[in-house]
Amino acid sequence: MSFIDFSIFAIYMIGVFLVGLYFYKKNNSKEDYYVGDRKIGPWHVGLSVAATDVGGGFSIGLGGLGYLIGLSGSWLLFTGLLGAWIAAVTIIPYLKKIDTIHNFLTFPDFLRYKYNGKVALLASIITGIGYMGFTGGQIVAGAKLSAATLFSDLPIDVDPYIFSIIIIATVIVLYTVLGGIKAVIYTDTIQWIILITGLLAFALPFAISEAGGISEIRSNLPEEFFSLTNVSAIEIINWSITILPIWFIAMTLYQRIFSSPSEKEAKKAWYIAGLLEYPVMAFAGVGLGMISRIFFPEIDPEMGVPMLLKEVLPIGVKGIIISAYFSAIMSTADSCLIASSGNFSLDIIGRYFYKNQDTKSLIKVSQITTLAIGVITLIVAISFESVLEIIYHSYSFMVAGLLVPTLIAFIVKKPNSTAALWSMVSGGTIALLIIFMKWQTPYDLHPSAFGIILSAVVYFVISIVTKKHAIR
Repeated sequence: MSFIDFSIFAIYMIGVFLVGLYFYKKNNSKEDYYVGDRKIGPWHVGLSVAATDVGGGFSIGLGGLGYLIGLSGSWLLFTGLLGAWIAAVTIIPYLKKIDTIHNFLTFPDFLRYKYNGKVALLASIITGIGYMGFTGGQIVAGAKLSAATLFSDLPIDVDPYIFSIIIIATVIVLYTVLGGIKAVIYTDTIQWIILITGLLAFALPFAISEAGGISEIRSNLPEEFFSLTNVSAIEIINWSITILPIWFIAMTLYQRIFSSPSEKEAKKAWYIAGLLEYPVMAFAGVGLGMISRIFFPEIDPEMGVPMLLKEVLPIGVKGIIISAYFSAIMSTADSCLIASSGNFSLDIIGRYFYKNQDTKSLIKVSQITTLAIGVITLIVAISFESVLEIIYHSYSFMVAGLLVPTLIAFIVKKPNSTAALWSMVSGGTIALLIIFMKWQTPYDLHPSAFGIILSAVVYFVISIVTKKHAIR
């Protein structure tokens, strides 16, 4: 890597850290730290939602799909558009209506309002640990990208992978600890602009030019790569099962709904986020993956884009695009970190162990909790390169356990708390059993599908049984 590329990347990292520093003294309450005092505009929230949802997994994963199946890989993010818009017209109106009365700060706050403290506590543990894993996974994704590009030839005797993890984790943790949700959302805005500008204005044009133009790309790739039907129906169903539910249970998204000043502005933010995911990011991501296959036809599909960045793009452009991909990774990592912090500091520590704090103490507890979670994720990331697999398991557990009771909370006026509790446990457990036991599922459906089904069955059975018992 050239000095110019390193300089561009260094300026980017320093810039996001300074955003956190800027908001350090502007946080005067837990409302400031976790929901931006409920005054953040729709463009900032929408850009942050898109940046958080896409992240390192989708940005690198999209390239891998483009490498494998071409333009049809874009359907992955169509589910993001669908999820965002469905959530905008279904849950946001109800959630903002009660939020204006009860001033929620976290996703478990909503479940506590609809069910009871036990349900909220279990949800806090599930999401807190899950997002801790997500944060570690994003750090690992960023470390693998930087170890293969920026830090592959370090002048000092140190493992590039470990060096990358420490650098990335330090910057993410520091600006999140200092600035809270404001720093997260405003850096997400910057990061998404960098990502989209980098991909559309630099990466795609240069990659297309280096490949010899559109006609050469078409002649060097299979014809089906330029079709939107080069994907099985079961694959699209699995993408829907794994992605759509997150729009209804993600702590990161609830925080942004609560950060919006009104229902109208929250819905606008979700519409913006959906369009940014599809078609903008969807086709840019798979397009680069397709081009990378021309240059590197026999490598790991998800390494195609990183190799394209390293070997094909010119000096200067390389630094911009690597920073762009880091922006996607960091925008998800910081959101997951602040979400996990909210679960532990507000829903567990603040509610059960450290009550009646004054404003300054609340912020200090939140910052210490965020720092502690950041340190834990750093240790996990260094110790386990397979942490991405752990994230997959955590995600399946979250979706399978939380989706049914959450949807019922929106639909039913007085839902059953006992049923919700066992629904969460049973749904998440069966999803993990299928994964860990490596059971073959019918039609290769995602394990979360069976967790969701069991969760629904358990909820309704217990609801009926407890209702009959109450009548007697």
